[in-house]
Amino acid sequence: MSTSVPEIRLSRRSFLHAGGVGMLGMGLNQLAALGASVNKSSIGLGKAKSVIMIFNGGAPSHIDLWDPKPDGPVEIRGEFKTIRTNVPGIHVTELLPQMAKRMDKLAVIRSVHHGHSSHNGGMHWATTGRPYRVDSTLITPSPTDLPGVGTLVGWLAQRDGFSKGVPPYVITPFPHCDSKVYLTPGQFGGCLGTRFDPYVLDDDPNAAAFRVRNMGLDASLTPARFQERLALLNQMSAASRPIASTQTAQMDIFNEQATTMLQSGKAANAFDLTKEPDKVRERYGRHSWGQSHLLARRLVESGTRFVTTVNGPSITWDTHKDNFNGLKNRLVPPMEQAYSALLDDLEERGLLESTLVVWMGEFGRTPKINTDAGRDHWPGCYSVVLAGGGVRGGQVIGSSDATGAFPKDRPITPADIHASIYSALGYDYREISYTSADGRPVALTEGSTISELF
Repeated sequence: MSTSVPEIRLSRRSFLHAGGVGMLGMGLNQLAALGASVNKSSIGLGKAKSVIMIFNGGAPSHIDLWDPKPDGPVEIRGEFKTIRTNVPGIHVTELLPQMAKRMDKLAVIRSVHHGHSSHNGGMHWATTGRPYRVDSTLITPSPTDLPGVGTLVGWLAQRDGFSKGVPPYVITPFPHCDSKVYLTPGQFGGCLGTRFDPYVLDDDPNAAAFRVRNMGLDASLTPARFQERLALLNQMSAASRPIASTQTAQMDIFNEQATTMLQSGKAANAFDLTKEPDKVRERYGRHSWGQSHLLARRLVESGTRFVTTVNGPSITWDTHKDNFNGLKNRLVPPMEQAYSALLDDLEERGLLESTLVVWMGEFGRTPKINTDAGRDHWPGCYSVVLAGGGVRGGQVIGSSDATGAFPKDRPITPADIHASIYSALGYDYREISYTSADGRPVALTEGSTISELF
């Protein structure tokens, strides 16, 4: 027997790896009717000034972290026990003791779903709120791509006159990708133009010799000499025949932005982790993820509107084999250290209320454990966690069914997550659109604000 589920397009292999658990739950077409309508008062709340997205590339298991199933059979519940949090009635797995102590700050959404089960396809849907034209890993960015939420926040900032002397959108340490060969579409400017590409660090901020490139004046170039060179460049430009094209217009904008950053020195300072005391760097963890989270704090403190920390590189969280040892010994400890340090540091500096922190991956993992003691790809249901930026912590929104296969109630899409991000930043997404490569107006998001968050 099969059930028609239009919203989820899983391969036969993925379904079999889930052990047929989908038949134990409701199809997502039935769940669509359960979605709550948006509360109009929750649009344009304006609490947040910036966003930090912690993106676990490769997709962590929701059942082994935020949505444990202690009453399920062993082939579903896995090896980890559940623990209490500081909010009565909310439990997580034993892998998250630091998060359990901070649950009063967190809103855990346990009913997020979409329909792409490949890494790049899933990352595209998770970050743009829309499906890619094919569900595949073998895809790469193009100038016609619809932009993701981080890119659009950067676009909105520049539209509104952003002039902070730092990039409006930064990705650290590496871009969304599968094996660095196939970069995920949607994370760059796409149809908006390369002017709105994020600044991608593409380097390890924990490296001993780490120094961000092209963010400050060369030591041999004084501000006075730099002004002289700019004046000479302007004279040469004025004497030459102007070329009217989109590319030259964007080049002029690039030059203007670069000049501003170089002259202010603010960006170079924000990226300079040597200015942080050793004890602060140790607090976040002397590893790529920890220093990326610390860099994210420095950037939002300097005015950057959106920072994505890709906890990779590539699809590090892809635990098809040895899921439990991988999570316990390699993946969760550095992630949790960096995550908890970020929340505490933001709060201590008075920045948590103005900084929305979003934790997510591209999908979840199969409820049924496979023969390699791993879990496979599963977009049918997974968890996303939010904190700060006006979000009401200490709550769970939505639930999954008994096996974690599909939403049981309050189904939520990535587009709804994005709508909530725009609302927290003060934007009325219903009134904003941009233009696609073929000239069509595109709504900022097709989702609705998750009113319970606020």
